[in-house]
Amino acid sequence: MAVACGLTASLALFALPRTGAGGPGAGVAPVVSGPGVGRGVQIKAETCRDPEASLTPSTADGPAVTRIKNRGKLVVGVDQSSYKWGFRTPPTVTRQADGSVKETPGELEGFDIDLAKAIAKSLLGSEDAVIFRTIPTNQRIAALESGKVDLVVRTMTINCKRIQQVAFSTAYFQAGQQVLAPKSSPVTGYDASLSGKRVCTAEGSTAYEALEENSFGAVFKDVGDGTKDDPDLLTVPNQLDCLARLQMGEVDAVVTDNALAAGQAAQDPAVELKGRPFTTEYYGVAAKLGDDDLVRRVNQVLVEYRRGPWQLAYDKWLKADLPGIAGPPAPKYK
Repeated sequence: MAVACGLTASLALFALPRTGAGGPGAGVAPVVSGPGVGRGVQIKAETCRDPEASLTPSTADGPAVTRIKNRGKLVVGVDQSSYKWGFRTPPTVTRQADGSVKETPGELEGFDIDLAKAIAKSLLGSEDAVIFRTIPTNQRIAALESGKVDLVVRTMTINCKRIQQVAFSTAYFQAGQQVLAPKSSPVTGYDASLSGKRVCTAEGSTAYEALEENSFGAVFKDVGDGTKDDPDLLTVPNQLDCLARLQMGEVDAVVTDNALAAGQAAQDPAVELKGRPFTTEYYGVAAKLGDDDLVRRVNQVLVEYRRGPWQLAYDKWLKADLPGIAGPPAPKYK
């Protein structure tokens, strides 16, 4: 797929990160300075009005951090097919002196990969002290629950349902659900133009949940049995599979995070984001429930990451396709 020089003007509508304001008194989160960064805000744990509120930062070692240090490696669940977020570069082929050909696998790169490396460096002293395990969208929570990975850094949206299943860090990126469709499509966004259209989403995604609440008459649920002769076309394990179905004409539109869709539009200039984002969502680093010391340590890493490395990563990976973002979301603590 060709890489486009830029995205359509619809990306300019991407919502800017918010800023917060902390109050006086004990337990107030630390002030973090820098572009797009505000003071942490205390949120009561018993509410879910702000599910992105997380534990206060700490460098203390607890059971989870000790386990990782004893192993000497941080195991992180990531994507390998989300352009600019977590993707694998093409393999390199070199001819050896004896005439044989050696193929070296591509490297994992992207915004999420850089963040995972920063966490590994803080915990273990080296950004190379990390094992990446690629996991599909619908296996992110299961990978944490089973202990297959220590963390998931994979454009994972924080919401009220998920905080009952995994523990999240503070938000490190703001996104929103949006519609991706061919430029020639009559679809105009998340509206009545979706009526009767086949819409693809990833299994276990917030996009699928949004369509369950209001589909505007779109066809988004598979009715087949998932066999070879009757495959699932509308709900897929990996979000990038939706782009392939869109390119083959098997679906009419895709609903997904606009941060991910921007990368897909950069890969294929025949598609574009339609309408405006219709949700405001935040990505967090996910850990297994109960690994509180690890969550606090990640939050401490994010305090430092927001002060400079975040902007460098944004400029490198996302700025060209997601312009106009002033900085990371302000942290919230409970």
